[in-house]
Amino acid sequence: MRSDIEAPKVILVTGPPGSMKTSFCYSAMTRYLEKSGEMGLYITLEETAESHLNNMSGLGMGVSPNIEISDLTDVRELDGLIEEERPTDYIQFIEQTIAYFQQKHGERFTMVTLDSLGALYSLMDSGENMRKRMFYFFKNLREQNLVAYIVMERALGGPSDLLGNEGFLVDGIIELGVDSSSGKTTRFVRVEKMRACKHSMEKHTMEVGDEGLTVLGPTLG
Repeated sequence: MRSDIEAPKVILVTGPPGSMKTSFCYSAMTRYLEKSGEMGLYITLEETAESHLNNMSGLGMGVSPNIEISDLTDVRELDGLIEEERPTDYIQFIEQTIAYFQQKHGERFTMVTLDSLGALYSLMDSGENMRKRMFYFFKNLREQNLVAYIVMERALGGPSDLLGNEGFLVDGIIELGVDSSSGKTTRFVRVEKMRACKHSMEKHTMEVGDEGLTVLGPTLG
């Protein structure tokens, strides 16, 4: 990045399994929020909050007082309040969770992560009109002046969309992956797209150290 990412922004964080999408988002949130004193919300639909924190602790990232974690358990508890014959609208639940967090923290609430888009789609009954639904979901995030990271599974070189042409609707795409082209296997990060922000499009080596993730220089080879 040659300039700061300024809200509002909706950013896809993409990559294959094991490319550390979750770790990247949590690390990025932790470092920014603890420096700024602002608050963030991490919504995980694939694991419990306890499991998520254990995984981050194993990578050298402790519990941040600036991040609250909401997991699928919270959503299911809300789901139980709805009549059994009504289909669950998980997008609406996520929007309500974000609205509650914003009411709680006001202007200090500046960042959210949804992990992951694939998990969200698997919970929904129908894929019809998904482009329209995601358009309004992303619009809602922007209207709340948030920087939102959306985790999405994606094969290297594959399209940046699942059901709703997400790659065209978002403001930015960050690609994570594993590169073996130089004879040495390394993890990398690449900013594929970022509106209103100057950035390199080269792959940059990313490594895991005692204090979490560190982005190094451009990948050689």
